Amino acid sequence: MDELSIHIALNNGDCTTLYVFARRKNILFKSEDAKEYGESPFQLQEGCMYDFELDKNSYYLQEDRDILTNSKSRQAISRGCISTGIYVGTYSIDVLQKEDNKKVGEVAFEIRSAKVGYRDDYRRMLEDITEFCTELLMQQSSPVIQRYEVDITKDPRSDYQRFAFVRSLVDSDSFADAMYQIQLSPVKRWIDSEEERQLCNIKRWGQHTLRQLARATNRVSLSNQHPLKDRFDTLPRCVPVAFRKETADIPENRFIKYVLRSFLTFCSSIQHHSKAGQRLKQEASLVCEKLLQYLSYPLFRNISEINVLPLNSPILQRKEGYREIFQKWLMFDMAARLTWQGGEDVYGAGKKDVARLYEYWLFFKLLDVLSQKFHIPSKSKEELIDCSNELNLTLKQGKMIMLSGIYETDSRKLNICFSYNRTFSYTDNYQLSGSWTRNFRPDYTLTIWPGDITSEEAEREELITHIHFDAKYRIEQLFLRDNTNKNNDEVSDDLSEMKREEERGTYKRADLLKMHAYKDAIRRTGGAYILYPGTENQVIHGFHEIIPGLGAFAISPKDYDKSIQAFLTFLDDVVDNFLNRTSLREKLAYHTYSVLSKNNNRSLRETLPEPYGANRDLLPDETYVLIGYYKNEQQLDWILKRKLYNTRTGSANGSLHLSKEVISARYLLLHGERELLTGRLYKLVPKGPRIFSREKLEKIGYKEPSGDYYLVYNIEGIPEPEFEGMKWDIRLLEGYKKGNLSASAFSVSLADLMKVKVFNEYEYTNET
Repeated sequence: MDELSIHIALNNGDCTTLYVFARRKNILFKSEDAKEYGESPFQLQEGCMYDFELDKNSYYLQEDRDILTNSKSRQAISRGCISTGIYVGTYSIDVLQKEDNKKVGEVAFEIRSAKVGYRDDYRRMLEDITEFCTELLMQQSSPVIQRYEVDITKDPRSDYQRFAFVRSLVDSDSFADAMYQIQLSPVKRWIDSEEERQLCNIKRWGQHTLRQLARATNRVSLSNQHPLKDRFDTLPRCVPVAFRKETADIPENRFIKYVLRSFLTFCSSIQHHSKAGQRLKQEASLVCEKLLQYLSYPLFRNISEINVLPLNSPILQRKEGYREIFQKWLMFDMAARLTWQGGEDVYGAGKKDVARLYEYWLFFKLLDVLSQKFHIPSKSKEELIDCSNELNLTLKQGKMIMLSGIYETDSRKLNICFSYNRTFSYTDNYQLSGSWTRNFRPDYTLTIWPGDITSEEAEREELITHIHFDAKYRIEQLFLRDNTNKNNDEVSDDLSEMKREEERGTYKRADLLKMHAYKDAIRRTGGAYILYPGTENQVIHGFHEIIPGLGAFAISPKDYDKSIQAFLTFLDDVVDNFLNRTSLREKLAYHTYSVLSKNNNRSLRETLPEPYGANRDLLPDETYVLIGYYKNEQQLDWILKRKLYNTRTGSANGSLHLSKEVISARYLLLHGERELLTGRLYKLVPKGPRIFSREKLEKIGYKEPSGDYYLVYNIEGIPEPEFEGMKWDIRLLEGYKKGNLSASAFSVSLADLMKVKVFNEYEYTNET
């Protein structure tokens, strides 16, 4: 349908026709089953544009900048456009009289979600939220002991919230299945009874029946020929006969009827409330019709009124059908009084924001999943319900709610924190939690850190990991990974199309970019993932492990138990990664902390070998040079010929103490007696030094070793060409000692060595 005409009867006795024109196909509908769902039959689709026009210029529609805009021309104010945006639900528009701007009528549209099956999703999600909240309330105070009276006149704004919760109970599939099961197989009992029977119809004569032959009234005389004339002059026409019969009029069935009538009374009071809106009355009417249909079952026709609630009945607690209705009744009083601060975001003023409800619904589902997985204490959940005055669910978008606990395994304790709408604010202090740039607020954040420290300490030492999730109900197709089989031209075309979409404001990969923004901007983020009601799961790893990563998980209200499995597997993999003390994530976190925790005020701009290939680990601050001494030319010749350099180790004066800098030396810089300016730089074999005894050195030709043990380095050869021609003044190095200890070996970093490089040897010689 590309065009829709709506006849509007005005309260001034006039009428007008509204014409709506779709700007593309299949986005304008007139629904035949709208009444069944409590909707307007005139239906638009979210995220679409429409033009409209009234057939009379004397009227115009009330402008709403978010959705409806009239023509700027005063002569054509009866025309305009409708942009539904992200609004879903009933949208009412006032018809105004052009002459005096007075309201003379109203027209309602139903803006439907672009998602197929959104009505069922909406009902399922609201039902799940209701069950979660009411079960939580029953843990705190039992409705069997404390009964609540519903006063719908107290706060009319919360009427629809309460009714929506109750409707979710009555409209649920489990409720309908339970009623069908009760009707199909009701509980019955045998009871003793009596009825008047003619004597000829009595098959079994007992003592009670025989006594009635003499006692019963309404008798007839016997003829003289009757066999019993000798004993009785008369016999009764009928006598009362005791027998057992099966009946459904028992306390359990009376209770089911009572439950249905309780629901009907509540919904009927909503329906006839003077301040209830048209949509609320219509939806309440539909629920009342359904309840009346249940009450019309043949089972309930001969059921008496209840006088005692059989709350301890095993049938109500165990039998299929009865058990479910009993549970719904326990929830009923709680649901009827329950209000929700976030409810206005979902269904306030006629809205049916299924996307926002999906976000709330996921919170409860993730809360349950994480509670079971990590054993988060249930007392944290109780903070969601405020029972101080009225029953109020405090969950609302934009309010941070944190549930935390310690997860203990055989090898490690982990702190687990689950946050809803946690804000990561900008801060320039690297050691604090927050963002590098703008403020960010993911829908859900799972935070993990070691169990024996605070989150602040874990932030400072890079021991904490944040994993973010965003709910995206409207996503139809994932755009997380490109097709690797595309050629260069196809890739170029895709990038050009992305550019055009971005300029038009219809960028399909905006959600992917948002996940990248979370991961890159929020400090210590291990992953960012989309949660949507689809079928495809995608997890993209940053490297070989589960985190860091990006991706999407399909979690659908329609098929929750099956769709949640991929997410549960992901949680298992995350836990395994944290239990692995040799994971790459642990190493990366340590090196990040090691580098960023230091203030680097040093600067080195000298020519050095580039860090690639075999030199990939050549970091001047962490590359060490051994400053060694040779006594004479003969010893220097032996060193260069054997490609060995030795220096004493042990406790004697002048011996070299073993340290990381000494053991991991990459280069050897030799100097002789009074040779303070030297360029004798050699590259060492990376395996590290060996320890030789005096005897071992003598065997390989070293003359007159004076110590007991020596560190012996293997010389690989001349260093990289970047060092060619360079000379250094070793007396300026921190480890250099004067006098008799000038021959002692010591180690310095390559960065420190380059600071004592001599740029002009001629000037240096004249100065010294």
